[in-house]
Amino acid sequence: MLSLTPSELSIPQLHQYLLGAVGPRPICFASTVDAKGNHNLAPFSFFNVFSAKPPIAIFSPNLSGRTGQAKDTHLNIKEVPECVINIVNYSMVQQMSLASSPFEKGISEFTKAGFTPIASDLVKPMRVAESPVQLECKVFEVKEIGNCNLVMCEIIKIHISESVLGANNLIDQQKIDLVARMGGNWYCRAHGDALFEIEKPITTIGVGVDSIPNEYRSSTILTGNNLGQLGNIEVVPTKEEIDTYKKINVAIFGNEIEKHNYIKTLLDINKVFEAWCLILS
Repeated sequence: MLSLTPSELSIPQLHQYLLGAVGPRPICFASTVDAKGNHNLAPFSFFNVFSAKPPIAIFSPNLSGRTGQAKDTHLNIKEVPECVINIVNYSMVQQMSLASSPFEKGISEFTKAGFTPIASDLVKPMRVAESPVQLECKVFEVKEIGNCNLVMCEIIKIHISESVLGANNLIDQQKIDLVARMGGNWYCRAHGDALFEIEKPITTIGVGVDSIPNEYRSSTILTGNNLGQLGNIEVVPTKEEIDTYKKINVAIFGNEIEKHNYIKTLLDINKVFEAWCLILS
């Protein structure tokens, strides 16, 4: 394993290691305005939401790696402590990338990247009409730490395109088609087969991996994810349930490898209860 000490690396080296390791990262496409009314639009991937009460978002327009100077977003927010965080999806990612070009201060990225500005309801910066979700924000603190500038915002209004809504007026993760930043020139698209569901064990307590018989816990075929699936079940099947399963599903295996492979097949299609029945039969 390669072990590194950050203080012994150059900033560009450390930056690339961090970007390559910590991802995918959501993109804050931030719209700001200066005291003279010049609008700016720039993407930042050091970004996330951190609370719902109050609704807090934080992003970091770090000093320029090329010039060491503060970015227009940072300067604008110090003059007008407001912004709009426009969420980026696949249909706008190329234009968003173009907006990251180092245009001179005062030149509108809305115009250069071909985005449509629309007025916000509660803040001065404009919203990006093409963005599926737009968050109007008041900036309550800017914390400057070395090259890092943490912009802390309270979200005061949310605009969501009806085209990305699903059941109960919630955002459908398949419809919104989000993108995220990776290292280098790489992006990630949260779409199709890239999306998968895992039940959250927040209100339940799983039996744990330690409840799995050792021959399966030490299996060279079952993966750590498979063991996590098995350990996440609340209650293992009863003898009666196992007997019922065996009557309906007759399976004969030539050896233990075949059995382990079949259990893995069941887990890969999320048939956890059935996998447990086979393990305990």
